[in-house]
Amino acid sequence: MRFQGTDTYVATPDLMLAVNAAVTLQRPLLVKGEPGTGKTLLAEEVAAALGMPLLQWHIKSTTKAQQGLYEYDAVSRLRDSQLGDGRVHDIANYIVKGVLWQAFEAETPTVLLIDEIDKADIEFPNDLLRELDRMEFYCYETRTLVKARHRPIVFITSNNEKELPDAFLRRCFFHYIRFPDKETMAKIVDVHFPGLKQALLKEALEVFFGLRDVPGLKKKPTTSELLDWLKLLVAEDIPPEALHAQDRKAIVPPLHGALLKNEQDMHLFERLVLMAKHNR
Repeated sequence: MRFQGTDTYVATPDLMLAVNAAVTLQRPLLVKGEPGTGKTLLAEEVAAALGMPLLQWHIKSTTKAQQGLYEYDAVSRLRDSQLGDGRVHDIANYIVKGVLWQAFEAETPTVLLIDEIDKADIEFPNDLLRELDRMEFYCYETRTLVKARHRPIVFITSNNEKELPDAFLRRCFFHYIRFPDKETMAKIVDVHFPGLKQALLKEALEVFFGLRDVPGLKKKPTTSELLDWLKLLVAEDIPPEALHAQDRKAIVPPLHGALLKNEQDMHLFERLVLMAKHNR
């Protein structure tokens, strides 16, 4: 069971090595990297490549670890007792299984994605230590020990919004997805836009990476912004010459609203362009 990339996901050799190392060690793979580097998509592609079901748990600021295990629906049970429903006598009818429980009881091995774990409070990762380590947990309402039939392949993503506890980090295999270089980015674009004119791709990548190098940007454009921009360039039939300039700092690229996502960055870039034109 080895991951070797897919036709729709460009995985670098070090990323494939990290995925396979985590599988071999039977440890969660903690993936960090800039937004738009394919952290979430990685789990989806690994599941597809290995022919395994994918279970996803997208974390919010209000998410509690217990929700990944199960929740006891006391309100529904109270309502049913008032209506005289016979289901009320079996508390198991009111246990809502979480994503981890579903992964543990699955008939075949699964891929489990815990997405953006750093959005939750600092205790969230620690509250999952035992479950991810021993692959079991206790349901107090039904007095049963739930053990994993098969150890899932666990992917955990983080945007580095918070520091994760050391005890949690010790239980993970870590990989940082570096932002793609021009060569890798060209391969990614080719997956989404096969047959794109090379002249347009060359000029677009020059503009894109030049924009990422602008000092002071609050939000650098990511892969997803590049793909959106290219889609617009193709739809509007923008020629490569419209992106070309001897001094790229002196032009505003067409449809740049797909690349820059806030007014501060827009104003900063436009000021730099004006300054470059003035100094020519």
